[in-house]
Amino acid sequence: MKSIVIFDIDGVIRDVTGSYRRALADTVEYYTNYNYRPSMDDIDNLKAEGIWNNDWEGSQELILRYFESIGKSRDDVSYRYSDIVNFFQSRYRGSQPDKPETWEGYITTEPLLVTQTYFTTLTANKYSWGFFSGATRGSAEYILKHRLALENPVLIAMEDALGKPDPTGLFLAVQLIEEKLSLPSLLPVVYLGDTVADMTTIINARKIQPEREFIAVGVLPPHIQGDENINKYSQQLLKAGANKVVLKVTDFI
Repeated sequence: MKSIVIFDIDGVIRDVTGSYRRALADTVEYYTNYNYRPSMDDIDNLKAEGIWNNDWEGSQELILRYFESIGKSRDDVSYRYSDIVNFFQSRYRGSQPDKPETWEGYITTEPLLVTQTYFTTLTANKYSWGFFSGATRGSAEYILKHRLALENPVLIAMEDALGKPDPTGLFLAVQLIEEKLSLPSLLPVVYLGDTVADMTTIINARKIQPEREFIAVGVLPPHIQGDENINKYSQQLLKAGANKVVLKVTDFI
């Protein structure tokens, strides 16, 4: 094998513009009493801070910032985090969020950004591959197994490791692939992601495992359109540590 390729999922494997991001905006709008609905730029600016990879936490943060903007303290906001999560999931998954076979939420309409054939091509070109995502396991498996029909792919999801930019989940994904395929040690690792947190994950991985080569590839999420926005977003990823930026994940190979 040439190298180990690990993929983020949201914004890389699937377009979450009308799903995760829509659910985030719905949640913030609901808990600000319909006084504030974040735009795509608002969400991008939040994620550019590099610490809001979890969209539940991102929703909560934007809600708190709204109330601060109208002169209230964060301590005055009585909403529980669990309520925010449940509302978000009701929009994203549907009325029965724990039963994937019944989901009717935004997740069911997410456009896919790759096909099963893409991964067959990766394998044929001697790349081993897997996934490290901040998405829940249920959401990630719905896309990978149900929509893409991938057979038991290596996946490290939200429940399996600390969130990005902590690289623990990345290391776990690499380890599982090495064990599954009996790979030689210290093959280069390529990580493809669409956020500042994804790129920072690679920076942190290099500090912990300097003996291995880690390559960060930034992928422009589908909602980034127009030369000016593409350049701005690309520069954010490069500044955060991307070795290069591609327009879409399939440009990687």
